[in-house]
Amino acid sequence: MRTSQLLLRSGLTVAATALPIALAAPSVAAVPTGISVSTTGSSVTVNTPDCPTSANGVFGTASLLSSGQANFSQGRQVTLTGTSTTQSASWTNVSPGTYTVIVVCRDGTTAGTQSVIVTAATPTIRATASPSRGVMGGLGGATEQYGTFTLVGGGALMATGTVAAVWYLRRRAKPHRL
Repeated sequence: MRTSQLLLRSGLTVAATALPIALAAPSVAAVPTGISVSTTGSSVTVNTPDCPTSANGVFGTASLLSSGQANFSQGRQVTLTGTSTTQSASWTNVSPGTYTVIVVCRDGTTAGTQSVIVTAATPTIRATASPSRGVMGGLGGATEQYGTFTLVGGGALMATGTVAAVWYLRRRAKPHRL
């Protein structure tokens, strides 16, 4: 009985705590930023649907501000291009760091502001190609054609080595006298 009361009180406490959070969550998630910023390596891209009117295919301007820059005109500016439903702009060769992207539509309204972090690209390591013919093993120098002088010289060296080895082993087998 005590256990069931304890569980009932715990359940009510959890429900009372979770209810305000659950009710507040949709209103927080429903706030649009107006722009979407993404990075790939040293490139930064911004997309927005908030600048639907254009003049000659230009829907507005986007600016990429580094940490030391304070207003829109100081950043790297790029024109927004696209369609009446989606507009985009991109920057290439952006060095690593923290940046702020600001998008201003052609009519002067700000579509949004968002911070982005550009990280250093990691180098891609690739394996080198393996030999196409495999390992170059074989018979060593036996496949090459040698002349008569080389063969006679090699035979003489082998005969001298054999005679020297036999002489050394026979001499060693004899008892030493003082």
